Amino acid sequence: MPIGDPHGGNFEYTVEGLPESIFACVIPVRDPGASAGFYSEILGMRELGSDQDNVYMVRGDCRIILRRSEQVGVHIGAVFGVDSPYNTRRRLIDEDVEFVVDPVRGPFGTHTSFLDPDGNVLTVIETHAEFRL
Repeated sequence: MPIGDPHGGNFEYTVEGLPESIFACVIPVRDPGASAGFYSEILGMRELGSDQDNVYMVRGDCRIILRRSEQVGVHIGAVFGVDSPYNTRRRLIDEDVEFVVDPVRGPFGTHTSFLDPDGNVLTVIETHAEFRL
């Protein structure tokens, strides 16, 4: 929607200011410090820093915020990219991670879902798949 210029002109937006990617996602956890162990040791993320209620983590372009919450055990809704969900599944099964969805083909590629220690459902998907219905 054009916004009027106070001097009488109009400005038409094109793509300035529109979202280009998901920069980070927030994952609710009971104890951010304790949960950081799973995300670093099992998922290979690195802790950037923390405050009273949050731990900030990164691996490549994937950024997450572990946020203290009483409401845990939710489906996060964010889908993390991996080279192969089959490799992810093999690797995490060896770490006794519980899977809730076996690898299955979807429109964006093969994906699988597993639980973090707080019961949150995390989903991973292959990053180089072609879209197909």
